[in-house]
Amino acid sequence: MAHICKIIAKQQITNGGPVVLFQPENEHSSGYNVPFPNGPYMQYVINQARSAGISVPMISNDAGPGGNYAPGKGVGSVDIYGHDSYPLGFDCANPTVWPANALPTYFHDRHVKQSPTSPYSIVEFQGGAYDPWGGPGFEKCSALVNQEFARVFYKNNFAAGVTIFSIYMIYGGTNWGNLGHPGGYTSYDYGAAIRENRVIDREKYSEVKLEAQFMKVSPGYITASVGPASTTLYSNNAGITITPLTGNKTGNFFIARQTDYAATGTVSYTLKLPTANGTLTIPQRGGTLSLHGRDSKIHLTDYPVGDYTLLYTTAEVLTWKKYADKTVLILYGGPDELHEFAVDTTSGVKVTQVDGSSITSHAQSLSTIVQWKTGPKRQFIQVGDMAIYLLDRNSAYNYWVPVLPGPNSSQYGTSLMNPDAVIVSGGYLIRSASISGSTLSLRADFNVSSTPLEVVGYPSGITKLSVNGKPLKYTTSSSGTWLSQSDISIPALQLPDLSKLTWYTVDSLPEIQAKYDDSKWPTASQRTNPKPQADHKSSNATIFADVSPVSLYGSDYGFYTGTLLFRGHFTASGKENTFKVWTSGGTGYASSVWLNDRFVGSLKGNDATENANSTYTLPNLIPGKEYTLTVVVDSMGLNENLNPGFDDMKVPRGIFDYDLSTPDGSSTNITTWKVTGNLGGGENYADKYRGPLNEGGLFIERQGYHYPAPPVDSFSKGSPYDGVDRAGIRYYTAKLPLDLPTDQYDIPLSFEFDNGTHYGDYRALLYVNGYQFGKYITNIGPQTEYPVPEGILNYNGDNWVGLVIWSLDDTGAKVPGFTLKAGTPVQSSRNKVDLVTGPSYSARPGAY
Repeated sequence: MAHICKIIAKQQITNGGPVVLFQPENEHSSGYNVPFPNGPYMQYVINQARSAGISVPMISNDAGPGGNYAPGKGVGSVDIYGHDSYPLGFDCANPTVWPANALPTYFHDRHVKQSPTSPYSIVEFQGGAYDPWGGPGFEKCSALVNQEFARVFYKNNFAAGVTIFSIYMIYGGTNWGNLGHPGGYTSYDYGAAIRENRVIDREKYSEVKLEAQFMKVSPGYITASVGPASTTLYSNNAGITITPLTGNKTGNFFIARQTDYAATGTVSYTLKLPTANGTLTIPQRGGTLSLHGRDSKIHLTDYPVGDYTLLYTTAEVLTWKKYADKTVLILYGGPDELHEFAVDTTSGVKVTQVDGSSITSHAQSLSTIVQWKTGPKRQFIQVGDMAIYLLDRNSAYNYWVPVLPGPNSSQYGTSLMNPDAVIVSGGYLIRSASISGSTLSLRADFNVSSTPLEVVGYPSGITKLSVNGKPLKYTTSSSGTWLSQSDISIPALQLPDLSKLTWYTVDSLPEIQAKYDDSKWPTASQRTNPKPQADHKSSNATIFADVSPVSLYGSDYGFYTGTLLFRGHFTASGKENTFKVWTSGGTGYASSVWLNDRFVGSLKGNDATENANSTYTLPNLIPGKEYTLTVVVDSMGLNENLNPGFDDMKVPRGIFDYDLSTPDGSSTNITTWKVTGNLGGGENYADKYRGPLNEGGLFIERQGYHYPAPPVDSFSKGSPYDGVDRAGIRYYTAKLPLDLPTDQYDIPLSFEFDNGTHYGDYRALLYVNGYQFGKYITNIGPQTEYPVPEGILNYNGDNWVGLVIWSLDDTGAKVPGFTLKAGTPVQSSRNKVDLVTGPSYSARPGAY
């Protein structure tokens, strides 16, 4: 804490950096045999940060709105109380089901009781859902927490007056190597707004963008007062619930949703809203408004737009900008909706231009009323020098509002609320905008369907357009926008056929061979050994009682991640016929056992079993002969510690107990156990480049054969497409040349296992240039596709791809459906991605 906080302190906003708040702890709210709230502990952590130079406010993240450590609660109190919330849960298997009473309509009242003096803060709110081994997959999670969820639940937070709002999470990730825990698999896409592979094609992304842009130009929301929700006061239909947030001259916000928040039908209604011109029935010009299914809208009254005021609008505001020569306002509504707005025109301004088949306008003494219907074609009306663009929501998704840099090119723009910006329609992604002289420069990405580009709002005096450093010609529309067509070319991609690569193979289980030397492996310690350095009676793996005569927990020897290997040496009496072993690897794990080089069986694992007893029948043993039992345990990571006090992360991986027994019930002593895991263990790991979590204890990992440029001259030819015909662990590797245009294009690549064409029970580890980027398990799933980012993959050079195939029975295994796939390329303006492939193969010191 002391070291990290000193680094953070240098990056606080008071020093010109981006850090505006500091969260000392996370969800320290409940546990086992720990007092809560735990004020002295929290205060100790806060004091550490303060003494290291943290001066910005402290904010908490309570595990739900429990009120722990709120301002004024004594020792351990923070400056700003915050909490998290995951109201829809994680039932990705049923993505259309919204449980009754899951919408938290009590947030505001509870905030007033718990922390009325601090901004209402939801520090961690549901943005997706996790998925475990055996789950339905992240596409289902994305469907569960989709754009409808964002509309209803996020706007419900706005109805509670939230002013600090963080979503967990926006961008999905990857548990490369052994970063994860057994509750999840390699992918951590999470069903988030941005996919794990960087693609932004989920509608939720666009919905969140619309809501964020609205909040950026609505500073009146911050100071508005939250009123009680009503089914009668503000509309004519009890099927609509409306929550008011009133701010008078800074705007009033009326957030509408269906009273049955999970309803999927359409509800029609009219509004009864207080305005500066009195309470009005809206639409004033006839007709009804509608909510189609799971939707929510923010209706506005007395809303300032530059020098103008919207008396009301039923359509939602995307953004507005005041420029020297005009004000631009963007309104939008859902598909097939009637909307109406009124502009205060007491100053005498009039409608000067109309372009839209459904627009009707009516001038009154105090306002001009405009009614329109949404459709795929944009409509336009100008009132005075305010240009108003009317869109349907699907069109609004294509609009971007890149902020113009402020003085000294500040990353914060010209202000935090409603900074100077341009308004752009089109492009796959508009990354940034800047102005130099009379030239507007955009950094933009394009795909094949996003080439039209329109600059809708821009400062006066700008006459030239540059996109990605190149001048771009444009024409001017009747409403003054710039119309252009980006000149892009998306290349046809040629990806290698993985089945036609030259593959090499090497045995990754030489430990079962008679001459294998395990003398360099740590020796498992007797629990009665009096030497402190070898005494494991005080193991930190304390959750399970010690039942075996020696410690066979990987963590007792510094092996915390990845595959663990154990070799038990004994002298046979000749009567042994059964080996029982109790292994632990976390949900989804597997284990296999060999007697010398003879396979005796596997625990194939499932998505629910964390540890299990297995009993194996042994062949006839020769009295007096030395034998070795080799046990391989695929650790899926240490458990996540969800609550303090339970210490779930201390559940060990490895072997809990074992018994080598005879028919008469006696047991044979296994005189020596040897243990190994990743080379060097957790503290003295050998791969300083990729870190201690990248690899486990498989032979090829300890040797470094998964690195680029392995010594294939000492391997044999062999392909994973041909596979193996028996139980075992083999490594396959091949050079993968790529020739992709990386300088101008963003091309998501992934490796895919065809779940329908494999045979055999096996698990595979995918290595790309030394990084483990996939753990694939047959019959458990759900993941079959493994994105590998540019930077790990060399897109215009040679790569090394490796597959560990662990066949769990003697039917063998192969991977005929293993392919390399490319997503839709995007012509991108992003910064060049540097390779992080690390060193090539060399003999690793200490390898055994």
